[in-house]
Amino acid sequence: MSREYVIYTDESSQTGRYFANFYGGALIRSEDLDYVREVLQGQADRLCLGAEIKWKKVSEAYLDRYLAMMDAFFDLIDGDLVKIRIMFTLADAQPPRTAYHREHRYHLLYYQFFKYAFGLRHCNPDRAELNLRLYVDRLPDAPHKNAVFKAHLLTLQNCREYRAGRICIAQDQVAEVNSHEHLPLQCVDVVLGAMQFRLNESLREGGAPGKKTIAKSQLCEHICARIRRIHPEFMIGETTTRTRDRDWWQHPYRHWLFRPQHKRMTQEGDRSKNDSTPPPLSL
Repeated sequence: MSREYVIYTDESSQTGRYFANFYGGALIRSEDLDYVREVLQGQADRLCLGAEIKWKKVSEAYLDRYLAMMDAFFDLIDGDLVKIRIMFTLADAQPPRTAYHREHRYHLLYYQFFKYAFGLRHCNPDRAELNLRLYVDRLPDAPHKNAVFKAHLLTLQNCREYRAGRICIAQDQVAEVNSHEHLPLQCVDVVLGAMQFRLNESLREGGAPGKKTIAKSQLCEHICARIRRIHPEFMIGETTTRTRDRDWWQHPYRHWLFRPQHKRMTQEGDRSKNDSTPPPLSL
């Protein structure tokens, strides 16, 4: 019997004081999707959050509601009903090598996020057929570039990691979606915004912070406290540590500090258990 996972993804600031190129995603088993939506919608209704939930809307007046909304979301993460991955780069990371890489950097990084961030190569040990649905928040780039990017996402199923896991992606299951219609994606937007805010120390920008900035800082600290309930030694600006390769898949929440060039190991067994990067990548 085949299984199915749904992945919602979003992106945030491509520039920043210290960190840039923020990407985030939520993975949900299809059999849990209706329940996750029901829980999030019920909480949003109770909190009278009728409009779209977004990081940029966090304010002093709505802080308590957003704190409660994030608690509902992280309860689902704690319960292994949602997996969250956040990827970012250093702001001063080595620039792309060629004009092509510079022009398509946004999509190339997004592709790496889909390919590696969830550790999907470890998600299917019994090798039963597994289908993916990829829901991407509206892409900001030119339509022809976005079309090429979505076509490339379909080729993920041909890479070694996906073939080994018998992971399939149907052509009609890669789609741009409106986040207004998808509460899991709205919650990703809040978590992603909070991480970008904290990592780039936005609280310290522009002199004395205003009430809205202080509210965002408080929400960010609350989210970090929920993450530390999962990872007590969580370091926000580092790739989340692991003890086994399959932790890339099994952990409910992970950060990935993407470095465009990784040192290649002479032997596969040379990789330390505490090395928190995936196999070598190129960009």
